Amino acid sequence: MHSVLRMAVGLIAALGLGADQPAAAGNRLAGHPSPYLAMHAQDPVQWREWDEAALAEARRQNRLLLVSVGYFACHWCHVMQRETFLDPEAARLINAEFIPVKVDREVNAALDTALQDFAQRVGGRSGWPLNVFVTPEGHPLFAMQYAPRAEFMRTAQELGARWRQNAAGLAALARAASAAPEPAPPPADLPGAFARRAQEEADPLRGGFGQTAKFPLVPQLAAVLELQRAAPQAERAEFLRLTLDQMAGQALYDHVSGGFFRYTVDPDWQAPHFEKMLYDNAQLAALYLRAAEALGEPRYRAVALETLDFLLAQMREGPAFVASLSAVDRAGVEGGAYLWQAEAIRALLSPQEWQAVRRLWVLDRPAEFEAGYLPAPVSGPGAGEAALVRQALARLRAAGKWQGIPRDGKQLAGWNGLALAALAEAGRHEPRYAEAAAGLYRFLRERLWDGRRLHKGRSAGQSLGGAELEDYAYAALGVWRYARAQGDAQARRFALELQRQAWRRFHRDGAFRLEERALLAAAADAWEDGHTPAPAAVLVGLGLESQDARLAGLAAKALAQARRGAGGDPFWRASLAVLAD
Repeated sequence: MHSVLRMAVGLIAALGLGADQPAAAGNRLAGHPSPYLAMHAQDPVQWREWDEAALAEARRQNRLLLVSVGYFACHWCHVMQRETFLDPEAARLINAEFIPVKVDREVNAALDTALQDFAQRVGGRSGWPLNVFVTPEGHPLFAMQYAPRAEFMRTAQELGARWRQNAAGLAALARAASAAPEPAPPPADLPGAFARRAQEEADPLRGGFGQTAKFPLVPQLAAVLELQRAAPQAERAEFLRLTLDQMAGQALYDHVSGGFFRYTVDPDWQAPHFEKMLYDNAQLAALYLRAAEALGEPRYRAVALETLDFLLAQMREGPAFVASLSAVDRAGVEGGAYLWQAEAIRALLSPQEWQAVRRLWVLDRPAEFEAGYLPAPVSGPGAGEAALVRQALARLRAAGKWQGIPRDGKQLAGWNGLALAALAEAGRHEPRYAEAAAGLYRFLRERLWDGRRLHKGRSAGQSLGGAELEDYAYAALGVWRYARAQGDAQARRFALELQRQAWRRFHRDGAFRLEERALLAAAADAWEDGHTPAPAAVLVGLGLESQDARLAGLAAKALAQARRGAGGDPFWRASLAVLAD
């Protein structure tokens, strides 16, 4: 298989140039409920949605599809739109050569997962924006992330020309390349294998996993925490404390307006990408709550509750939560809502406060970001400085610089399910979180459930269509945790019904599928953890907890099958490893 992939990449790298072809229909994204798709309605590219009609048009015209995936909060997605998709010359090329399809990765999560998997396997990279050239039969052929306009146009010209010259040959290569490789058999001791891989990936000096960019990787951290609960080890506890302290104490966390950013581009947790995602903050709140108990550290409960307060203050719309806050401010500046000029900070503070933060935030050195300094500690406060820093942060917060930041107003079933799980647990500590959880539960049951199926979410007063496996699994998780915390029999019945529907819709022939009907001819792995836990593992775990004989039986059988057949890197099988322990 690897030789076939190399052949595909090599052939595509040597493509020739070609001429324009007649344009297709106009841009069809105006008024779309997804803010990300709606913002591309102004592009001269003749975008359309991902659906069977797009594939049928590609087959009729024998063209490749350009499937371009991104999301509203993504900085580089905005950059690529500005540089390339708004450019008339680039648009003419795209319209002439391809069937252009725009995808919101949060609406078509299963499609995005499959395309990201393809990009990682073939090119060794994944991320957003992701631009994948797909054959009319639905096989991914070639993937690229952000590229400057000239590079993107050169690649698009070459692909279009080669497709006209040898469509059959490229289609055969795509069929081979898009097939998932046969995984190695899973280890007999999956929890042990995961523990060893987690230790290999762990950064013992700075916390977290890996030595480059630092993502929270909550499924992996949650699994390590569960291993620590089951078999305490001093070294493991030290790593968990270091990581949790670094994430909350350095620049992954917004010390002014609250909440966690998506990741840092450096290994020291100092330089964040500035988007804030609902799924990150919901999962991290739940993780810190569990860590407070498992590690005996009350300070982690404070982090969890502050994170939930951020969600309630800045990401709540009605009873539910929006998907994200943008990385760019209203002026289009990356991090503009969070970065300050030193003199602007000084003007708001007392002389004593300024002296403290100037040292702790290193405001004497050149700003690391183009738009200014990020108020985040580089070192710990000295004697008497902690109170001054708290006062300084309160003054910056009151200035309201962060208010009005663009946000993606989609209220997604799955991500709100993760938020409900965190609020339900926090409601055990403070009634206001229980009250918020009750409103969110009613939103899921009354607005996103029609009595037969779950809807993906709502945006701009419209439904976002049918839910995927992750939506059912995460919504069921949140409702189940809420039912357990409140002793709510109706919520328990709803959680069980969500599980039953998920099994009926997404489990066929002994395997899980991420969506009911896939149009892409490349499947993704429902047992693999990504930025959220593997939906198959969540559903199986709920079934085992359910005390429902049929659900528990289905879950036990699926778990046994996964332990025999779910190979791959154990590090990305964290949620399955917890179930298998």
